[in-house]
Amino acid sequence: MARLQHTDILKNVACPTLLITADTVVVYKGTIREKPCNEDEAREFIKGYSGGHAAVVGSVLGTNLNSGASKGGWESAEVYFHEIPNEVIDSLIDEGIPFKVAGGLMLEHPLTLPFVDAVIGATDTVMGLSKSLTEKLIEEALCQPGSSPRVQNMS
Repeated sequence: MARLQHTDILKNVACPTLLITADTVVVYKGTIREKPCNEDEAREFIKGYSGGHAAVVGSVLGTNLNSGASKGGWESAEVYFHEIPNEVIDSLIDEGIPFKVAGGLMLEHPLTLPFVDAVIGATDTVMGLSKSLTEKLIEEALCQPGSSPRVQNMS
């Protein structure tokens, strides 16, 4: 954002320009987990979820680059797992999947999905970006005193 403000890119832009940023972490037994650093950590993460559960927390920040107004928020969801066989864990690690996602486990992956028992909360929060939260924050970032928000439905 700082780099954009020190350029002329936004100088002649008539309509609002938004910067949307987001991040996701997994919380397991009170510990925040991002992407695992190596195979051992990936194996530890996934084995921990096996037969248990973890929380996924996604945050979003919408910033109106014209006005400087920022609105942020977060949502969480709980994911419950069946027992995940070692062979499945090995295959996920061999594919490199754990190193691409927070917490090391991609819910929608065909090897993972059969071992998901339940998701309590929005699935899109688990997958990395809550649509409803993002739409709400865009509207709030665009809305300025004396004006009405101009948001098109993202559906």
